[in-house]
Amino acid sequence: MHSIQTLISRQASAAWRHRWPAVLFMWLVCAIGWTFTFMIPNTYEASARLYVDGDVLLTEAIKGIGVNVSNAGQLDTLQRTLLSRPNLEKLISKTDLELNLQGPADRERMVDGLANAIRITPQTRNLFSITYRSTSPQLAYDVVKTMLTTFVESKTGNNRTDLESAGKFFKDQIEIYERQLSEAERKRAEFRSKYVDLLPAGDGGVSRMEAAQGSVRSLEGQLQDSLSRRATLQKELTTTPQAIVTETDPGGGGSAGGGRLREEQRKMQELQLRLTDNHPDVVAQRNLIAGLRSGAISSGDAAAGPRTAARKVSVSNPIYENLKIKMVDNDSTILSLQRQIAEGTIERDRLQDIARGAPGLQAEFLNLNRDYDVLRKNYEDLLARRESMRISSAAEVDGDKVKVQVVDPPLVPQNPVAPKRILLLSGVLFAGLAAGIALALLLVQMDQSFHTIDDLRGLGFPVVGGVSMIAASVPFMRQAASLATFAIAIAVPAVAYAALLVRLLRSGAII
Repeated sequence: MHSIQTLISRQASAAWRHRWPAVLFMWLVCAIGWTFTFMIPNTYEASARLYVDGDVLLTEAIKGIGVNVSNAGQLDTLQRTLLSRPNLEKLISKTDLELNLQGPADRERMVDGLANAIRITPQTRNLFSITYRSTSPQLAYDVVKTMLTTFVESKTGNNRTDLESAGKFFKDQIEIYERQLSEAERKRAEFRSKYVDLLPAGDGGVSRMEAAQGSVRSLEGQLQDSLSRRATLQKELTTTPQAIVTETDPGGGGSAGGGRLREEQRKMQELQLRLTDNHPDVVAQRNLIAGLRSGAISSGDAAAGPRTAARKVSVSNPIYENLKIKMVDNDSTILSLQRQIAEGTIERDRLQDIARGAPGLQAEFLNLNRDYDVLRKNYEDLLARRESMRISSAAEVDGDKVKVQVVDPPLVPQNPVAPKRILLLSGVLFAGLAAGIALALLLVQMDQSFHTIDDLRGLGFPVVGGVSMIAASVPFMRQAASLATFAIAIAVPAVAYAALLVRLLRSGAII
């Protein structure tokens, strides 16, 4: 700790010896800094605030129907296009900026500078500002005013221009797709008419060849069933007698016989109501009634009177007759099925021969269908989107979806916003003080004199002793004058700083 204090004391003592060069250097730094501070030209800022509000009711009304140009999307588009090169060149031609141009290179630099200098800052969801700074207050005002006008014009024109461009695009694309779709439909129809027998129906059904193959298979199955039924009927016919033997009363015709006949006739009427005349049950019932009328079939014993000797008679078996009728019907069915199978086989073979002659037919037809389906889907999508664009265009033209309101119009600035001269003056003062102290310390490091006996002994020579300066030997008035002079020298920059500060405050400078 003692060594540190000694070092500080030595440095302070050495710096005191170089105080006047340090004071002069401080004055020089302050004078130069304050001169440049006042040489910096004033910068003025003009600004305007806009409030952009979307028509929520109209936006929600066309949501899902038309193309929804949202408020946020419009702001983003406007902010990007507002600082585009055409707008900036228009801004240069409408303001005094064009007077400073010396050639194309100057124009390029000015366009790039304006793109960085003009700031469009969103403040809230619907509120944002346009600001620009210039050394000329009138020029700053003109730039912001021109940009504000361009903003309002862009708001009303950008979306409509985009919608018109989109509408023209959809119109051109729809015409192209209409021609392609017509050509695809023509090729598809020609191909279908050429191979109509081999292609499936338009409703997703099977082709005529597949239908012919299925029909032949079905008829062959029915034929097998009919042949099996014929074999069964033939077997039953061989085991069924053609006639049956019954006993009958030679007297016939009693009251009981008449009752039996009436009963069978009543049954016959009931069967005719439900069945056709060729039905086996109707035929059997008709044979039974004929037998009762002829007396070949006995109606049973008489109700009263003596019995006479019965005789045996032979009548046709109705079951056999029924089987014969079924056999005839089945044979007719077999002949019909055989004829249909022969015709269907001829048609199937003909279609198969055509199919073998065109092996890639199905693949070609699938390609035509796929191309046609893609064209049709794209065409229908384009039509739907064109209608959406029409609705959106009507909403843009007939209804003002986005309303722009100028909250704070631009004004010609009266007070500069830069530079911050008070801060610069203060900074220069502190920089001058620091520069003076730094110079004193630098001179101490460059000083080759010895300040203590220890410094002298560091050379390696024997030192007997030293003579200290006695403060009493220096007159007090001389010491006071020296301190006063130094204090005044230090106070000069402070007084100058205060005077400059008062001047700036009176001129209305902003810290």
